[in-house]
Amino acid sequence: MASSLLSLRSSFLSSRTFTSRKHGTRREFVAFSSTSSSEREKDDDKPGFNPFGFVTDNPSSKSAIQLPESPAEDGNVGQMLYRIENKGREYGSYVKSGKLRWFVRETGSVNSRRGTILFLHGAPTQSFSYREVMSQMSSSGYHCYAPDWIGFGFSDKPQPGYGFSYTEDEFHSALDKLLEVLNISSPFFLVVQGFLVGSYGLTWALKNSEKISKLAILNSPLTVSSPLPGLFKKLRIPLFGEFTCQNAIEAERFIEGGSPYVLKNEKADVYRLPYLSSGAPGFALLEAAKKANFGDILNRISSGFSSSSWDKPILLAWGLSDKYLPLSEAEAFQKGNPNAVKIKQIEGAGHMPQEDWPEKVVEALNRFL
Repeated sequence: MASSLLSLRSSFLSSRTFTSRKHGTRREFVAFSSTSSSEREKDDDKPGFNPFGFVTDNPSSKSAIQLPESPAEDGNVGQMLYRIENKGREYGSYVKSGKLRWFVRETGSVNSRRGTILFLHGAPTQSFSYREVMSQMSSSGYHCYAPDWIGFGFSDKPQPGYGFSYTEDEFHSALDKLLEVLNISSPFFLVVQGFLVGSYGLTWALKNSEKISKLAILNSPLTVSSPLPGLFKKLRIPLFGEFTCQNAIEAERFIEGGSPYVLKNEKADVYRLPYLSSGAPGFALLEAAKKANFGDILNRISSGFSSSSWDKPILLAWGLSDKYLPLSEAEAFQKGNPNAVKIKQIEGAGHMPQEDWPEKVVEALNRFL
């Protein structure tokens, strides 16, 4: 099944032309490029129906899929991998923890005067999203770590059932062992963002409150009424989930779907790279999504951080242009613990404010921490 899905994915990625039924002429997909010098240019394009739209309907992927006149020219998966294989490893190195190998980004030093911050990403992304925030926070005097969760980014992606089964308890246990290897002293500051493994970061915090001094949450599901994005619904559908998880541009598509901005090509390359390299990241994401009980997780988060259970400071640094989670999600969460929870609205940022507008996230974190 895995090999056939990968073959199908490669054939779509290397497709070059198709015939328009409406006009009866051959058309070529064209590469998307931004002519603005602005980092935060909005995507105003509204493309029509495209029979290969699941591959090319997000702007950043259009520029990655080269579609030349001659099939012998650039444009296949192998050449794309060669072009981007060394991208996205800023501040990172591999750390062995038990039988698992984590990719961990680190900035600052153990002697940083203001303490340690642990950044945890959500699905289906990776710690790359924190690179700018980490750099700036270390300049402010913090020692920063941001691991790729097992199954994501550049960390190990074991075959489900062979040493790792992608359950919540296994993610928690693996994180505990990693923190021991990194010798992160408690209490430290914790920053969490996103769905699925992002939520596991919050449930881990509930089990280890004594290790945390302050908690910052960036656009994560927090209440039982939190909407579940279509990606995670599709992953839970038999057979269709297997096909969806092998879409090489799913991560960048998800990021752009929750943001008002288009990813620049060099950023999209990094989010795409693990899924282009092999089928393992897709199957890891699929297994984690199938094992997750989203309703139970959100119920524990909502009740666990209520005023009767949690008394440590919490900052909700919320991107107001998030297309997955509205501000009302943060406001409802705050009502459960108004003394501990403060909201900082981040204008112009979407579901991943650390990627959309890292400067504003750094400003919010510096004031809070």
